[in-house]
Amino acid sequence: MTPTITTFAWVPKFARGQVRDLRARWAFEEIGERYTVDLIRDAKTPEYRRLQPFGQVPTYRDDGVALFESGAIVLHMARRGAGLLPDDAAGRAIAEQWVIAALNSVEPAVMDLVRCDLFEADKPWSAQRRPSVLETARARLGGVAMALGDQPYLGGDAFTVGDLMMAAVLRIGPTDELFEGLPTLAAYLARCTARPAFERALADQLAVYAEQAVPAV
Repeated sequence: MTPTITTFAWVPKFARGQVRDLRARWAFEEIGERYTVDLIRDAKTPEYRRLQPFGQVPTYRDDGVALFESGAIVLHMARRGAGLLPDDAAGRAIAEQWVIAALNSVEPAVMDLVRCDLFEADKPWSAQRRPSVLETARARLGGVAMALGDQPYLGGDAFTVGDLMMAAVLRIGPTDELFEGLPTLAAYLARCTARPAFERALADQLAVYAEQAVPAV
């Protein structure tokens, strides 16, 4: 079967271009594999929770496996196709390390800032928490910048699945504020997101929501 992923049929404007299926779309574009998309309107149904127990997107299925979690999906695709993992064992391990670092060490800090600015902006504690949350997020990004150094990508000269996931995470937050004083990291994100595969993936996701201007009644 052609691999299939799921995503939401409608999301509010602030989420368009950020829904996590973008990561899978990007990986598909990088390895040059066709895929189909199932649009769902309710991720909390018992039927969907059998595919994704937390009621999130995306999910993935092909002839051999059904998966959830964007990191697991993207790693599976990198192993399935060519172009996202180095040929040598050490290079592959480093690329996979950066996928995990993006999801475990960087994304929670960035998302905490997003919660302050968006999801909890009306809460009395949000403004009080924000400076420390921003400091934590910037410290994590500083660690990424230090590891990157003057290399074009985290593993060296070649773009890998680790860069795909890190770039997907870095673009979630308020980049002007987060990247202040980190010009090499800003240039790294720009380099990653200038890739034609990313541009196609983003355009495809945004096209879904352009066609779904309002939620179905």
